[in-house]
Amino acid sequence: MLNKSYPYYLANQAVFANKNLPISDKYTGEIVTHVAMADKTTIDAAINAAVKSQKALQAMAPYERQDILLYCVKRFEERFEELAMALCIEAGKPIKDARGEVQRLIETFKVAAEEAVRINGEMINLEITPRAKGYTAITKRIPIGPCSFISPFNFPLNLAAHKIAPALAVGCPFILKPASRTPIGALLIGEILAETNLPKGAFSILPCSRDGADLFTTDDRLKLLSFTGSPDVGWQLKAKAGKKPVVLELGGNAACIVDHDTDDIDDAIERIIFGAFYQSGQSCIGVQRLLVHSDIYDSFKHKLISKVSKLKMGDPKNEETFIGPMIAESEASRLKTWIDEAIQKGAKLLIGGKKDGAFLEATVLENVADTALINIEEAFGPVVTLSPFNDFDTALEQVNKSKFGLQAGIFTKDIYKIQKAWDVLEVGGVVIGDVPSFRVDNMPYGGVKDSGIGREGIRSAIEDMTELRLLVIRDKSKGL
Repeated sequence: MLNKSYPYYLANQAVFANKNLPISDKYTGEIVTHVAMADKTTIDAAINAAVKSQKALQAMAPYERQDILLYCVKRFEERFEELAMALCIEAGKPIKDARGEVQRLIETFKVAAEEAVRINGEMINLEITPRAKGYTAITKRIPIGPCSFISPFNFPLNLAAHKIAPALAVGCPFILKPASRTPIGALLIGEILAETNLPKGAFSILPCSRDGADLFTTDDRLKLLSFTGSPDVGWQLKAKAGKKPVVLELGGNAACIVDHDTDDIDDAIERIIFGAFYQSGQSCIGVQRLLVHSDIYDSFKHKLISKVSKLKMGDPKNEETFIGPMIAESEASRLKTWIDEAIQKGAKLLIGGKKDGAFLEATVLENVADTALINIEEAFGPVVTLSPFNDFDTALEQVNKSKFGLQAGIFTKDIYKIQKAWDVLEVGGVVIGDVPSFRVDNMPYGGVKDSGIGREGIRSAIEDMTELRLLVIRDKSKGL
């Protein structure tokens, strides 16, 4: 169970300043705890502390930063079930999915620990012209400085970890704003970080209002902004960020193609059901648009609907639950409106479509109009659209017919089609033999178009959080 209240963390210290942010059990709707909220004065103090800590944090040897990351891994493992139950309560995430996220938290910190001791530069041969004879160049990576992070509600632990862990690996102090609906996971990470010997000011974790968080974006003392969340908010923040680099991990309406040569339809359906309805579809790489070759379409459709009909919806604390509540009833209502609009425009409801409070049934729609919101926007809920195709190239064009471009999934055995998909799909990643929802925490992850800029994944984040510094050495004895 959750504690009665939680502090924020200012310059490594727990501060029980107030209890202004109520947190609900997303299944029952009951307020189960309260969280301290930071104001602008507190955020300013956190930034100032981060600036002061930079030299001490940067001076730590790589193995020392690695030791801190590995200590966190040990503590996450010791508190595994506590972390999972916190996710289950504050996010409404089915307990099996919650445990999966805790495991990914652990893996993310492990990868960061490995990378902390191999942040290397390179030797560059400058003798490419007579005038450079005797010159050598070397690069190294320098921490960019204090960073600001804003994390979303759907993966409160692991998407915070994808910002925190690489910052610790390279030696960047940070301030983090967790999502107001699900701040507990990040605060539990802060509780464990507070047990370490990080220099004072190395981290602050500050739940706060959107207005109060303006300094996260605009303050010039912060040298990088990393935001994961909705496209509308992300692009607004980038416009306000000034000169600092910005990394945006935003939304998507990911597509999955199932070609006629797919040799295991049952496996494809199992993976698609996972990708579309895992944690009630609240994933930016959830399967939203499903294109199936006409040769196998009818058989595929019937098997898919049969499997979806067996999904258990209910209390996320129940081990058998697959579909839990959405993050809020307002989100379920929004998506129900989109389903109804699609039906009004000619779509056929194959299964689901009913709402009960914050619950929305796993829903499959067929022949959805191109103009329907469920095709154009990010659903971020348990809804998938189903369409047939005859020509693979046409299916690829349909995937690209989106303002988003995060990841795409392809089920085919044809190496030429795989190469073509990799060449032409306007996405950050193409996943073969699986759904676009697949992610491992060391891979470069991110999108194009309205899905964002930059990449996460520990090594990619490390590159964003460091700057290359060049050293040029002249050996006069070798020169002309």
